[in-house]
Amino acid sequence: MNFKKQPFGFMDMLRFKKMVPTRRKMLAQGDNKPLPQEYRTNTLAKKLHPGYMQVELVAARPLTDTIRELTFKRADSDAFPFFRGGQYVSLQMKIGESLVSRPYSIVSTPQQALQNKLVLAVENAGFVSEYLNKTAKVGDRFVMTEPSGEFHYETLRDSEQIICIAGGSGITPFLSMAGSLADGDESYSMLLFYGARTAAQLAYKAELDELTQRCNRLKVVYVLSDEAQPSCESGFVSAELMKKYTDLTDRTFFLCGPPAMYEFISKELAPLNLPQQAGHRDAACCRDLPADKPASFTLTVHMRDEVYQVPAMAHETLLTAMERAGLNAPNKCRAGGCGFCHSKWLSGRYHVAEGRDGRREADRKFGFIHPCVTYPLEDMEIDVLAALKSKDFKAFSLS
Repeated sequence: MNFKKQPFGFMDMLRFKKMVPTRRKMLAQGDNKPLPQEYRTNTLAKKLHPGYMQVELVAARPLTDTIRELTFKRADSDAFPFFRGGQYVSLQMKIGESLVSRPYSIVSTPQQALQNKLVLAVENAGFVSEYLNKTAKVGDRFVMTEPSGEFHYETLRDSEQIICIAGGSGITPFLSMAGSLADGDESYSMLLFYGARTAAQLAYKAELDELTQRCNRLKVVYVLSDEAQPSCESGFVSAELMKKYTDLTDRTFFLCGPPAMYEFISKELAPLNLPQQAGHRDAACCRDLPADKPASFTLTVHMRDEVYQVPAMAHETLLTAMERAGLNAPNKCRAGGCGFCHSKWLSGRYHVAEGRDGRREADRKFGFIHPCVTYPLEDMEIDVLAALKSKDFKAFSLS
């Protein structure tokens, strides 16, 4: 395109000369009130993205012999921030001298969050989960992150017909998705296959049955592997069983359960040649590696203006080593996906858990790692971009 040059003429110079006096005059005539301390947009942003919240355990009840339901409210009485059914929060606490956190899928619905109520269900399957199952009591306080995660329905990405497959405690995100659907907050049609060994291990069966009565776009199929029960299928959630209830083409699949279930379902769905975006699975935390006599190394951690040296075992992640030493290392998903824990690698060899390297190409190029899925092979040194200073965490302190 051809642009015509405009010379800087006399009138332009005159306007420019008058601009500063005019501006000073307008400022002098303006209101002398001080600027507000808080803007409405900032207030709204804090409500939607509070970062960390202090929460109190207000109710607890057993669901099965291994799963306990925990109900929380915010200590400041504000509503919980908005989330999508299927997302998770990370719960932080101090157990002994270790400052630990674990992600748990949200069971309750977004509408319940507006009433300052958020529900989690925790299976007794680890160090932190055992504490929450057996030791945590009503009145205890914890630090909770805002909801996160990509394990939820996305209109532009997913089919309107979704098939959800749950195994054991993997039912938790689907209860929230089903509740959101029944509340009218979502627009998909949901077919849920819920597998367990026995009927006694079907958590939330009564709640799911009630939701199916409320919502005609929700159907639940119970599948038991170790016993026969009326109104329940027997065996495992196979492709043949799913075809009995729906056409498997043009569907989006959501999976949440134990690793063995993922492996089995992946083989069952392989002949369908589904596109990658048609399947989503909730990633489990990266656990310790099996080892008889794991080697011990020294991990040097730079965290803000301080330097720590902590022991790190070859079979545990760098994040676990830092938590065991009482360091407040930032983390959320603990599965290598969210990138919240990303830290600068300084020295030392390491390896990343298979299938868990969620780093961007730029992070790999410039030497960043995710401590939640990184295991040491020798003495290491890293620089952690801490989310909270120690004194800040104490402001949320657990009573």
